[in-house]
Amino acid sequence: MTSGSRPAAVAGYFYPDDPATLAAMVDRLLDEAGERAARAAPAPVPKAMIVPHAGYIYSGPVAASAYVRLRGARGIERVVLVGPAHRVAVGGVAQAGATSFATPLGEIAVDNQAFATVPQVVTSPRAHAQEHSLEVQLPFLQRLLPAARIVPMVVGHASPDEVSGVLDALWGGPETLILISSDLSHYLGYEAARAIDAQTASRVTELDDELDAERACGVTGIRALVRLARRRHLQAELLDLRNSGDTAGDRARVVGYAAFAFQTQAEGAHARRS
Repeated sequence: MTSGSRPAAVAGYFYPDDPATLAAMVDRLLDEAGERAARAAPAPVPKAMIVPHAGYIYSGPVAASAYVRLRGARGIERVVLVGPAHRVAVGGVAQAGATSFATPLGEIAVDNQAFATVPQVVTSPRAHAQEHSLEVQLPFLQRLLPAARIVPMVVGHASPDEVSGVLDALWGGPETLILISSDLSHYLGYEAARAIDAQTASRVTELDDELDAERACGVTGIRALVRLARRRHLQAELLDLRNSGDTAGDRARVVGYAAFAFQTQAEGAHARRS
């Protein structure tokens, strides 16, 4: 059973609540990421991505390093969006039971028909009501994929196999983008965070899913995606790796951020040869 729109909960805190200011900020972050990407080889549109979810002044530049890959993308009709449940305890994987999610940029429709294929997903409006891990992704999607629908889910007490089963059922073809929302280490000193986050990034790019919860708040989603990537012969590419000490904030206690893109091995090889 679905209700109305899930209203924005962290506008004005994690990102601007003024529509024009928000659109300008997202576009600026994408432009800056595009300038950095222009120095690299051409790259395909990813099948899946991992992006951070802090306030835009902290993790926005890192998230944009992944989102810029979607500029000019055609044919993506839905985004399967998975993040950790930070505020409400959830058993398993939960949807919001909403017809749309709102941001200052407007409404983004939920593909509720998709949930018919994953009956193990429960409905918990409370788990989504104040959750930021999905909401902060929406303005990027609204600027880049304005016609796409979302399949938003938060992960609580669930195993990587449970989450990979949900992702596998919703995997689809080129019309579907898989998006995992997660930050990396939390509240370590700058150098300690750099070391552990580099090790985490190396494991992800090697498709090694042996990661513990101390490495990432969305570790279950990351592990689920890595398992599927290994099974489906995708390769992972690290696009950006920084922490809040690099972007905004002091270096005494930092939060780590990374952006990854996943594509088939053939696409990745083609991009390197281009």
